This record gives sequence, C-alpha cells and structure tokens, in this order.
Amino acid sequence: MKPAQFLSDLHLAPSAPRTAASFLDWARGPAREASAVYVLGDLFDAWVGDEQVDDPFCRPIVAALRAISETGVPVGVVRGNRDFLLGERFARAAGATLLPERSVVDAGGVRTLILHGDELCTGDSDYQRYRAWIRDPRHQRRLLALPWPVRRAIAAWLRRRRRLATRRQPDAIVDVVATAVAAAFRAYGVDRMIHGHTHRPASHRHTVDGHPCERVVLPDWHGQAVWVEADEAGVRRREIGSRPGPGQASPAPGFDARTR
Repeated sequence: MKPAQFLSDLHLAPSAPRTAASFLDWARGPAREASAVYVLGDLFDAWVGDEQVDDPFCRPIVAALRAISETGVPVGVVRGNRDFLLGERFARAAGATLLPERSVVDAGGVRTLILHGDELCTGDSDYQRYRAWIRDPRHQRRLLALPWPVRRAIAAWLRRRRRLATRRQPDAIVDVVATAVAAAFRAYGVDRMIHGHTHRPASHRHTVDGHPCERVVLPDWHGQAVWVEADEAGVRRREIGSRPGPGQASPAPGFDARTR
C-alpha cells in the first residue's frame, strides 16, 4: 500500500525561490506516489486572503496542488499560524480539503492525530492569547474586510513582532508542553501524533496513562523538500534537494529519539 505523506512549515514566499522550486519538484514527483497528502500548516509564509490565489507567485503552487489531486491523491490542508486565513476559494482552486485544527487519520493502520501543533505550546501564554483572538471568526471577518494592502502590512508587522518575541524567549517556552501533549493523546485515544510548528524534527516516545505513544515532529523547509511518510512499515523521513530533478526522492537520516 502506498504511504501517506505529511509535511508542514514550508513557508513558501517569493523571498525563498529555492524552497518554492523544491515544492514544485515534490509536487510533480513524490507527492503523486502517496495514498494521501497532508499539509499540516504554514504552507505559505503569509496568507492574507484568498485573493492571493491570483498572485503570480501563488498561482503555480495552487496549480501544483490541484495537479496532485487530479491524479487521485487526496490533499488535505491544515491552517497554520502563518496561513490561518486560507479559505474555500483556495481549497477549490487547489483541489484540496481544508481540515479542522485537529483530525484523526489512518496512517498505515495506526490511528494518527494530525495538527499544526502551535496549540500545544501552552507555555507561551502571550502567543496563546493572540492565537485565540486571531482564530475568532468575528476578528477574521473584520480582518478580511480591510483593503488588501492593509492586510499585507498587518501580516508583515505581525511576523516581525512574532520573530522578535520568539528570540527573547527560552526554548522551552516556545516548544510543546508535556501536559498539552498528553491531553491531546488522551482526548483522541490515538497511538500516534504528527505535527509541525516547532521546527524541531524528531520522534518522541511518550507514555500516557500507561500506554506507549509516538509523537512525530515534522521538519521545516529550507531550500529543499522534506516530509514524512507513514505506512504499515512505520514512519520515515524523506527528502529531495533544492532541484535535483523531479521525483528523485531518497531516504534522509532518521529522527533523533527523544523523550519530553
């Protein structure tokens, strides 16, 4: 059986052309060999409304997602903290399904919870307050009612503010919190969780109520395509370089085993 593929934190933007090129190579090659593709947040470095579908940079990315889905591979997209305004127009253009913040999928016979992961970083109270505010549909409607240039300026300001805040905080504050992780495993009754956001790829082993669980943290992209695939044989990290040629996937080093 073909493996499911999971990826996140691509942060696609005109300022990162190598990463965009790698995405297109992945979309033309390895993505079409998946049983399903799940993008777990921050596909784009910023998304300030579905008018962005018509942006010259975004058009080929959206078209590449649609081409994946047209081969019969379902594409699911979770909104991240950078692209939380992805909407139905984007989904239709991309041939994708916008998924809830948390979903349970079957990955190689293992019930797997998928999410972006920022809600697990409960130690960062300032960010969690901001997240609750910006995810409120009323505030999102007000934001989308603003002119396009204003929205872009607000998004740039928010990115700068967040980068400064993250640099000033200890690593433990911006990482996931063990109690939040355990609560998620407990709430969904799963054996595996896959998420991104923290940019700290690893495979973590947890014990929740005496039950062993696995948490896989996805890598972010920096000029190359990096994803995780899961099937009956387990979970593996895969990658292709910035532009080695379409579909030239090769195994990458495995995750570090850690417990948190």
